[in-house]
Amino acid sequence: MNEFEIIDRYFAVDSGKRKDVLKGIGDDCALLKVPRGQRLAVSMDTLISGVHFLPETNAADVAHKAVAVNLSDLSAAGAEPAWITLSMTLPEYNEDWLESFHIGLKRIVNFFGVQVVGGDTCRGPLSITIQAHGFVPETVFHTRSGAQPGQLICVTGPIGDAALGLKVAQNELQVPPNVASQLLKKYFTPYPKIAAGIALRGRASAVIDISDGLLADVFHISESSNVGALLRWDKIPLSAAAQTIDDKILLKKAVLSGGDDYELCFTVNEDDLEATRHALETVGNECIPIGRLTGKSGVKILDNKQEMTFDELGYTHF
Repeated sequence: MNEFEIIDRYFAVDSGKRKDVLKGIGDDCALLKVPRGQRLAVSMDTLISGVHFLPETNAADVAHKAVAVNLSDLSAAGAEPAWITLSMTLPEYNEDWLESFHIGLKRIVNFFGVQVVGGDTCRGPLSITIQAHGFVPETVFHTRSGAQPGQLICVTGPIGDAALGLKVAQNELQVPPNVASQLLKKYFTPYPKIAAGIALRGRASAVIDISDGLLADVFHISESSNVGALLRWDKIPLSAAAQTIDDKILLKKAVLSGGDDYELCFTVNEDDLEATRHALETVGNECIPIGRLTGKSGVKILDNKQEMTFDELGYTHF
């Protein structure tokens, strides 16, 4: 197949045409309409084989994760996802791999009501780049820079499962089959917290999705807002699967700097905590305080009253 046939067969997902897509795949450009009173939020990420996913990963899971990590950025902005464009570099034409990718792509875009509006393919080492577009009201947009000293630092759910799942996938962590299944699912097929991001509109002062690692992403808020952060290890939520891990050093590293969780980390006034918790619970998410913002720069974490030390904040490309 040539590149146009690949795009038409595997990327032009039959997910129903959105009314805001005036012209989708098939022309040099897509023609899209932003609703009145909304602004366009845009994010883009690249996933590279051997860097962001294991080379042997099922293609359907590769498609799922490529879309999910981009939609997660929209969730951090409080945006409602609408469209994606997809660019793929392929080492060769592999019908079975592309068919599996198509299945995973169709499944996740249908789940979130997103339409693929453009794409590109070329030959080279396997990588997938997705640009995600979403709508956010003109008066509401979450950033990392609005946090204030004294506010609470919260997360929407358990941290560390994905990093532990990667260890399981690499045969570096041996756990019972039921635990392995839970951890692998969180690593291979994360679900972005779209509803939570929308529920936090007008409530959170700063929001970020936890992709590089909890410490790294709290540091991003700290740096952007010019505040400090004090976290409590005993307050960080762990899943039932994570609580079975006997290697506590491995567990702490996975939770603090492992990344790939795609929960939301946000800051909120203590007086607004209960209302925020209720808003998140109505859309099936949690609101768990794990620390507090301070006036001193940097990120610290206490285990009981002992300050923990760490070699790295989280994942970096360079």
